[in-house]
Amino acid sequence: MILAGVLAIVAPLLSGLAATLLVAWLLEFCGVAHLIYCWHRRGAGGVLLDFLVGLLYLAVGIYILVHPMAGLASLTVVLAFYLFIEAILEFILAFNLGKIRGSGWLWVDGVVNLVLAAMIWKTWPVSAAWVIGTLLGIGILFTAFARLMLSLEAKRLAKEAAAPASS
Repeated sequence: MILAGVLAIVAPLLSGLAATLLVAWLLEFCGVAHLIYCWHRRGAGGVLLDFLVGLLYLAVGIYILVHPMAGLASLTVVLAFYLFIEAILEFILAFNLGKIRGSGWLWVDGVVNLVLAAMIWKTWPVSAAWVIGTLLGIGILFTAFARLMLSLEAKRLAKEAAAPASS
């Protein structure tokens, strides 16, 4: 995750467009899956709705593939929502863990994600070409460090717990 974060920061437009194209292809896959599901449900209620949802997925995916910069601008807004929700969830997790050593990194991760979400809202849509890749890279990097520090603390605690048993 640390390497992925650094690469996203170094090449923000490329990483932003890569994320956009990945989302577009996932939408295409979901659209095809919906249509296949709809075909197998023939005669069951809600087939028309499933068919329309499948077509919507396909249309949005095709639009993003044809207009990746517009898709990148849209994904910038989605990223802001994602980071905001992730920040809230990190705060809840950190609060639930209480005073466990290393849980402070979850607070740091939450604050960073909240700041990133605010930065996106403030600069959108002008900086969508570089923001999604850069901020995604920073978010990935901080998440990686938070998880690394938390796992190192868990490893230390496991060693401490095992030490008295072997003495």
